Amino acid sequence: MTSPDLAALRPRLPSPVEEITDGRFGRHGVRLLLKRDDLIHPDLIGNKWRKLAPNLAAAAGRTVVTFGGAYSNHLRATAAAGRLLGLPTVGVVRGQELSDRPLNPSLARCAADGMRLRFVDRSTYRRKSEPETLASILRAVDTADAYVVPEGGSNSLAVRGCRALGDELRARADVDVVALACGTGGTLAGLAAGLAPDQRVLGIPVLKGGFLNADIRALQERAFGGRRGDWSLDDRFHFGGYARVPAELDTFAEDFEDRHGLPVECLYVAKLLYGLVALVEEGAFPRGSTVAAVVTGRPFP
Repeated sequence: MTSPDLAALRPRLPSPVEEITDGRFGRHGVRLLLKRDDLIHPDLIGNKWRKLAPNLAAAAGRTVVTFGGAYSNHLRATAAAGRLLGLPTVGVVRGQELSDRPLNPSLARCAADGMRLRFVDRSTYRRKSEPETLASILRAVDTADAYVVPEGGSNSLAVRGCRALGDELRARADVDVVALACGTGGTLAGLAAGLAPDQRVLGIPVLKGGFLNADIRALQERAFGGRRGDWSLDDRFHFGGYARVPAELDTFAEDFEDRHGLPVECLYVAKLLYGLVALVEEGAFPRGSTVAAVVTGRPFP
């Protein structure tokens, strides 16, 4: 088997950096930059490109099996990659009860891109990383020799792939803080390893539970042999958990788009930007600071 030609997809790398003028930051003497990873590729958006590209190369033409919830951006990106590169893909979806319902728009896009969907009960899904459970899932989808990518795409290859994001921002000597929304933590784990010693990373988890510190440390240990970079998390802005978008957050996203002409993806990016507005009001960034917010996705559909 041969590795797919990822260069043929013509990713836009490095992704551009844009400065925006926002009085909520300006009156505190803080510059806000947007690292537009959402412009890397129209189908493999943002950190999905950085995480998937090394895994797709490693798959070397084998069927790619991966995991996600009913609204997973990662599943959609993997399905799109399969369509573009001619790779068979299987998505293992959390929630057996969904198998008897019409597909939501996110899963319908996956299916339209050729991904086979396998719904499993939530108890099995929680045990998916256990060898016996994983082997059973692979047998059920008839892909015993598949290349397996974990939920969210966060493994050692993905973490090392995301180091390039840090390398790109390391070249910006004016950047003091890089901020991003976090799901499984793989992007932050790699990003932090690529930054300069005087730059730090602030992660905004979009899931509640407070487990991400340990997960990121484990990812860095597997990818680099130990903790890398200066990073921290602020757990206050998950708005109740993944895929929870209350009216307050939706209003904030619409207002940000009106101010700056940037459509704001609500599951990740809106929570990041909302958190940064709250933090700058709290005085979390000294006057004269420059914060670069990583835009990891755009609204779907």
